Amino acid sequence: MTRSGKVRIDDALRESASALKFEALADELRRRVVAGTWPVGSKLPTERELMRSTGLSLTTVRRAYDTLVEDQLIVRRRGAGTFVAARPEVEQTALRIGVMLPEAHSYFGRAVRGIEETLTENGASLALVITEYRAHREDDALASLLRDGVDGLIAVPVLTQDAGRDALRLERVLEQPVPLVLMERRLPGPVALDDTEHVVSDHAGGAADAVRHLADLGHRRIALVHRQRAYTSLGVLDGYRAACGHLDIEPDVIGVDAPTWGAGAADLLLVDLRDRGVTAALVLGDPEATLIEARAALAGIRIPDDLALVSYDDEVADLAPVPLTAMAPAKFRMGRLAAELILGRITQRSARPIHQMRLRPRLVVRESCGARRR
Repeated sequence: MTRSGKVRIDDALRESASALKFEALADELRRRVVAGTWPVGSKLPTERELMRSTGLSLTTVRRAYDTLVEDQLIVRRRGAGTFVAARPEVEQTALRIGVMLPEAHSYFGRAVRGIEETLTENGASLALVITEYRAHREDDALASLLRDGVDGLIAVPVLTQDAGRDALRLERVLEQPVPLVLMERRLPGPVALDDTEHVVSDHAGGAADAVRHLADLGHRRIALVHRQRAYTSLGVLDGYRAACGHLDIEPDVIGVDAPTWGAGAADLLLVDLRDRGVTAALVLGDPEATLIEARAALAGIRIPDDLALVSYDDEVADLAPVPLTAMAPAKFRMGRLAAELILGRITQRSARPIHQMRLRPRLVVRESCGARRR
């Protein structure tokens, strides 16, 4: 739906074999009616207007409207048109969405903005709680949101690299009496057994793209420097190893303890990289890559001539002395999609198929990899 009132149907949705076209259109119209895009009593587009704006047939549009009439969401008035039916129990109360995040200022800051923007556009409000990466706070955080009367939840539980413990934690988070969408999280284990609704970054794909980029620049000794015990490291490590295997490059993985990692450790790392003949490195994340760059300058190691760097995160990569080429997860877009998913789940309930979305990070080329010199 655009601000002008026209309804747009994604090509993928239009061509979907899993849903009839009239059902897809009815779902979109239902969501907009419930969200208040068309207020009670407002006139909807005529069937022919809707046919022209969506590119669907008159029969498809008519069946979609018939579905909403049966659901008592709209009424037809002979000679006047089609109108949003009065539903005081829904229209008097705007949807309120609870959001539980480990933080909202660095990695998830952009995601919060995406969530808030989408909720505002749909007449919904946001209730935000921060757990500060402390898992024991999650039960109280969720309970407080439910007491606040939220209609649905977007959650980012605190996870580690312990699959068994993470699965138990996720099960507890998912046991809520309202619809819930996971963001940047999914159940560990086989994808076929994961029935959660979620939107996540494809960290493995992002890491693989970074390695391929460095290999395309002629590098054959490419290391991965990553944060130990970081949840994101799991996907990055998988993607790095997969790309190395595909390109017949020997993997060279170095884990760092982010909380205690400082200048001295970075100096030792640079010596280690030089002794191993490493000419390029993918570094998770921006602070670690920036520190490596700063210590390299003091050691006379030129970036990117002696050591090409690609950072993984792109929060402050452009602020490094030699601006860092970086893999940029689509955090704002992730927030928007998570908000769209929870609104759709609330308004359509079991009639809506489970959505599981994976967003591949984007490569942002700057000076630290050397590509701009070519």
